[in-house]
Amino acid sequence: MNASVSAAAPARGGLAVAAALAIVYVVWGSTYLGIRFALEGGFPPLLMVSGSRFVAAGLVMFLFLRWRGVAAPTPAQWKNLLVMGALLLLMGNGMVVLAEQTVSSGLAAVAVASMPLWMGLFGAMRGQHPTRGEWLGIIVGFAGVVWLNAGSSLTGSPVGLVLLLIAPIAWAYGSVWSRGRDLPSPFMTAAAQMLAAGVMLVGAGLLHGERFHVADWTLEGGLAVAYLAVFGSIVAFTAYVWLLHHARPVLVGSYAYVNPVIAVALGAFIAGETFTAHDLGAMAVILAGVVVITLARARQSK
Repeated sequence: MNASVSAAAPARGGLAVAAALAIVYVVWGSTYLGIRFALEGGFPPLLMVSGSRFVAAGLVMFLFLRWRGVAAPTPAQWKNLLVMGALLLLMGNGMVVLAEQTVSSGLAAVAVASMPLWMGLFGAMRGQHPTRGEWLGIIVGFAGVVWLNAGSSLTGSPVGLVLLLIAPIAWAYGSVWSRGRDLPSPFMTAAAQMLAAGVMLVGAGLLHGERFHVADWTLEGGLAVAYLAVFGSIVAFTAYVWLLHHARPVLVGSYAYVNPVIAVALGAFIAGETFTAHDLGAMAVILAGVVVITLARARQSK
């Protein structure tokens, strides 16, 4: 069943949506720290931390799905997948990875948390207007993100901050743009999109002057890249693509409000990053925004 049909279908059971959201919340929240470890382990950002792991993850999924008899994308579907891959992964993920060369993982997660606001705005432009409750959740969550960043010790370079401004806009637009398009099944969409975007990211890395220097790689960095490929790409990205077709855009975008909480917490407990009462208060506000969005969505579906 293609996306034009599944997007029009009613959302599946709340348990399935909740499980997919939990995967995206937790796994993607941890990928910011994974990216940091991969970069510190000597792996080039676009060639390996993004490009090669998406090629590997996409190829494994693609071959497995074809072995299971899932139809390959049509030429028209490949065109849509290329656009999605360029927006979500080349510009969205790729710019975050580049930014984390000079910006802390916590700040990266905080900056990307503006994505639901852009997603709501782009959705409204396509006639998918958020309800008043959803807008309230967006505002509350974004206020928490601002509080988390205000007065903190997080720092970043101007170039990194610009990249982190563009990344969530591209991701949000690509997510909203994909709804109702002619696409293969959600799992094949995830696989083919990762494969296509991975090739684009590898090309961008080569143009960026990146090269493979195996002697510089560390075991910790290699394990981080493997985690990003298996969990960040195959597991979480597939769950995200499934959610795009079975949940409202604002609810899907709410993961960006939870990710900073998880990213900052992991940074504190694993990497020794600063974790203060100021951060705890801001995280509580962020989670309150997610709760408001979820409750508004539940009322809307009744």
